[in-house]
Amino acid sequence: MTEMMKAALFVEPGRIVLDDKPIPDVGSNDALIRITTTTICGTDVHILKGEYPVAKGLTVGHEPVGVVEKLGANVQGYVEGQRVIAGAICPSGHSNACLDGLHSQDGQSGAHGIKPLGGWRFGNTIDGAQSEYLLVPDAMVNLAPVPDGLTDEQVLMCPDIMSTGFAGAESGNIRIGDTVAIFAQGPIGLCATAGAKLKGATTIIAVETVPERIEMAKRIGADIVIDFKNADPVDEIMRVTNGRGVDVAIEALGLQSTFENCLRVLKPGGTLSSLGVYADDLTIPVAAFCAGLAEHKIVTSLCPGGKERMRRLMNVVASGRIDLEPLVTHRFKLEEIEQAYELFANQRDGVLKVAITP
Repeated sequence: MTEMMKAALFVEPGRIVLDDKPIPDVGSNDALIRITTTTICGTDVHILKGEYPVAKGLTVGHEPVGVVEKLGANVQGYVEGQRVIAGAICPSGHSNACLDGLHSQDGQSGAHGIKPLGGWRFGNTIDGAQSEYLLVPDAMVNLAPVPDGLTDEQVLMCPDIMSTGFAGAESGNIRIGDTVAIFAQGPIGLCATAGAKLKGATTIIAVETVPERIEMAKRIGADIVIDFKNADPVDEIMRVTNGRGVDVAIEALGLQSTFENCLRVLKPGGTLSSLGVYADDLTIPVAAFCAGLAEHKIVTSLCPGGKERMRRLMNVVASGRIDLEPLVTHRFKLEEIEQAYELFANQRDGVLKVAITP
């Protein structure tokens, strides 16, 4: 008789529901982990709204913390019962992209060319983490043991938003003494703010309007927070920088308006580091782009994954240099996931991140 588990399934745009699903079989290179804590990401909301297409019946979610339940025959270096995380991006380790150092872009070539974002498998191309059990492919590339003394909620941000937010700071090539502007202080933007501080930025300007997010931004590393409902953020940033502009602007929302504003506040030779997931075409205004002559750089990042990235992020948490646990503002049981989606998708009650426990 097939053993069943509870899982959050994408049914159609506007509907993610909890239902029964078979516990996956474990292949020779895989690991099955029992989920102890997971969460909902903004990308899951894009899936819920039908803005990012996934197969009907797919288990959603890509931020797992759990315990090894069963190991495939080829998997070495782990034991059953061990606490682990796996990145939202779970590369194979042997694709062209991986061997080129682009683990997030672990795309598969086929008749229609390369599929970008191929390294993002959980809740995208294979079943994800909002369930009682999760099958982790290429386990020796992706499973990262959780250090003793760290709680689930302390490491819950590592699989995605911490890795993504930090990548925005890293791709922006922030230098010691830089001035950095970060547009939007949702979970990704907050992690970008924390990453900018760790990278050595000494003036960090955050743009936000939600009071709880403004306070969290200040707590996590922002020196100045501009409420865009009270002041024009471009004018304010240019005033704060004495007309110089910022070295790096990080776009963490995925809107045309914030993308444009990032361009408008860059110094000549500055870098726009884009983290947003865009649902519509972007246009680049010629004035903000200085007709293409300002030596600007525009870079994009997808959350780095793999066990080494996870190890480094958990080292940062263990060091005490950053504390992302306060980002967990609400807690739900897996049975309540539909309520959790309703809260998170509508950004009610000051929500930042939710912890989901089976």
